[in-house]
Amino acid sequence: MALVLMPLPARDFDPTEVAVGWKVLSAAGHKVVFATPDGEPGVADDIMVTGRGLDPWSFAPLLNRVAFVGLFMRANADARLTYREMTDYSAFNAPLRWDDISVAGADALYLPGGHRARGMREYLESPLLQRTVVDFFAAGKPVAAVCHGVLLAARSVDPATGQSVLYGRRTTALTWRLERLGWSIARWTRPWDPNYFRTYADAPGQPDGYMSVEQEVTRALAHPDDFLDVPAHDTDYWLKTSGRHRDSQQDRRPAFVVRDGNYVSARWPGDVHTFAASFAAMLAEDSSLRA
Repeated sequence: MALVLMPLPARDFDPTEVAVGWKVLSAAGHKVVFATPDGEPGVADDIMVTGRGLDPWSFAPLLNRVAFVGLFMRANADARLTYREMTDYSAFNAPLRWDDISVAGADALYLPGGHRARGMREYLESPLLQRTVVDFFAAGKPVAAVCHGVLLAARSVDPATGQSVLYGRRTTALTWRLERLGWSIARWTRPWDPNYFRTYADAPGQPDGYMSVEQEVTRALAHPDDFLDVPAHDTDYWLKTSGRHRDSQQDRRPAFVVRDGNYVSARWPGDVHTFAASFAAMLAEDSSLRA
């Protein structure tokens, strides 16, 4: 059994990436320990849980409880149920503080994502978490990162090399294609907050997508080709890239997961069942982590 550390922001993490990861790892016999900035239970992005807030009328009292677009964009039924189960889990309700975590206190590290800027920036910009990521990579311990969690890893610079911990590794992350798709929808349906799906908007004069997850992660790599996306010849290319299909325990065809040694990455919530299962399998390979 491995003890897996899962740091979270205080709010706005993606419910699927956290809850499904927790459930898959737990079902495989591993123990997940959570950590938040203040040691209080984290709260997922409410829009991704309820679906309310992505329709043009969402700013209006009473009407804001009516969801249409949000029903297609939110976490699916399986993930919402799993999130409710997780919020009753004792370890989720008694997280560590970020400043109490250390590489010596866990066997592996799981970095989930989320995109809502109000909560995610503290997580992505935390020097403490970045140092923790560096320590796990330096110790050779297994690390998993999905979506914006890969951005946290990319920003974690090893002082011994002056390079990101992902430099010289292959990875995927939230692709510009998927990020732009969500952003394009929200610009029309949530005009008072058009950057809901963009944690970091491009500054004036920057190229289109310069501050996207894909482009920032790619800039941290040794070579642009080290950022991997679904190859055009993949027989399930449409399932993997349309943004409409998510994987499940029974169907892994929509997922795209990249493994490089003891590091595994994925793009978005639609990959998470396969991603977490891949991480659990990686942990099972290490005899030192077995019960």
